[in-house]
Amino acid sequence: MTDTGPTDTGSSRFDAVLFDCDGVLVDSEPMTFALLGEDLARFGLPLSPHEMEHMFIGGTITGVGQRAVEMGARLPEDWVADFYERLYARLALGTALVTGIEAVMDRLDAAGLPYAVGSNGTLRKMQVTLGQHPGLWARLEGRMFSGQDLGCPKPAPGLYLHAAAALGADPARCAVIEDSATGARAARAAGMACFGYAATGSGAVLAAEGATVFTSMQDLPALLGL
Repeated sequence: MTDTGPTDTGSSRFDAVLFDCDGVLVDSEPMTFALLGEDLARFGLPLSPHEMEHMFIGGTITGVGQRAVEMGARLPEDWVADFYERLYARLALGTALVTGIEAVMDRLDAAGLPYAVGSNGTLRKMQVTLGQHPGLWARLEGRMFSGQDLGCPKPAPGLYLHAAAALGADPARCAVIEDSATGARAARAAGMACFGYAATGSGAVLAAEGATVFTSMQDLPALLGL
């Protein structure tokens, strides 16, 4: 485990914080859904951004492809691999951090509260997006975990349980930061408290999965008891 500084976390409600990546650390979802919308329309399944977000947010591209085919999309057999390559290229052009996330990590570091990332995206995708931000990458190196690479994508609990074990933390004392119902279900299945980041909309789908909804990263430290 990477040393994250002092270990006095007595002032926090939790012993560790586990972050989703896309939509929580990096603002990658608009580009992802734009490319996905172009592809699905090209292969016979035009969907609105709202429909795609409702059906696919928090999932894997493999799962998206399977669902799209069931709905009538005529995707080529190599679509998943091809989509990933084009997505990586598009994200590499510039993927911004979610506003306020670095200040949150400053607070976690000051409190000596360890953290990690659990994403349904591939590790390569995290390298493309988070790697554009060297300061953040340095904080997270060695503590980024992919549900696809580990064979336990959300909503299964294994990804977050793996991340907690890597930090030496009791799952019951971990907080998960998510922006999708799929991720919130994974947190609940792992026995972890979930805080649902709703940058837009009401966050009702997150609340329905038991997450405590918040709309600004400025509010997160207080919710964590910092």
